[in-house]
Amino acid sequence: MEQEIEEIQAKAALQDDPETQDKADVQNKAEAEIAQDKAETQAQAIVEVLEQAESQAIVNLQEQPEIQEQADPKEQIETLENSETQDKILLAALKLFAEKGFFNTSLTEIAEAAGVKNTSAVYQHFKNKQAIAAQLYANILDSLNISIDDIRRKNQKSSEQLRGIVDLLFKLTDDAPDVMRFLLVLKLDEFLPEEKPMLESPAYVKIQKIIQSGIKAGEIRNIDSWLAHAYFFGIINNTLRMVLTGTLDKNADAYQSQVWLAAWNVIAKKGYS
Repeated sequence: MEQEIEEIQAKAALQDDPETQDKADVQNKAEAEIAQDKAETQAQAIVEVLEQAESQAIVNLQEQPEIQEQADPKEQIETLENSETQDKILLAALKLFAEKGFFNTSLTEIAEAAGVKNTSAVYQHFKNKQAIAAQLYANILDSLNISIDDIRRKNQKSSEQLRGIVDLLFKLTDDAPDVMRFLLVLKLDEFLPEEKPMLESPAYVKIQKIIQSGIKAGEIRNIDSWLAHAYFFGIINNTLRMVLTGTLDKNADAYQSQVWLAAWNVIAKKGYS
């Protein structure tokens, strides 16, 4: 009994010790700042992914002065506000879909997370929940398509282009995991049955052309290009899924080098390993 009393008194003394309390406060504050920085980094990465798809449309509008001159200032402000509200709804929906799944997420939850008044405000921008998911799908694939174009411009060899794509996917998994969960973990065909399969999107058609060019150049084994695609991205995507679902407990970056080597060696022609 005396020992228990001494332990309680010791804990109380530690709590009353200003120096000890200050250290604890500093540690808690540091941990909170780290968590906040990580959340802000992910949010910024997601915003960039979603906004890239809209950037070209904005440029096109700016290049048409006649349209700009005819636009009423009030209408321009309203258009900007509508765009900002749509982005908030999309970001909120993306996070909820990634965490809870499409069918377990309600429009009410999306409205609350987006900071809009109610579901009626959501309906002003999107016909239904499926329309939100379809817009997310289109935006993400458009952004991926733009990124792949940039990778192809900067790299000549198929191996270099594939490495750039792998680097991009691993970076997105760490910086914008909700985007990658939407693409790799959710079963898109269950709630977007009318959308084209991902493999038929412009981004993945370009990836297929990279593989075909690699076969023609002798970098990649002379096998069916879709089979090479299945071998290569089977390793890449399954690894990223395991990171996203917590089966692998480290960040994607920790596995990137070894996974690249494993995937490339499966399809590389002898002498290009």
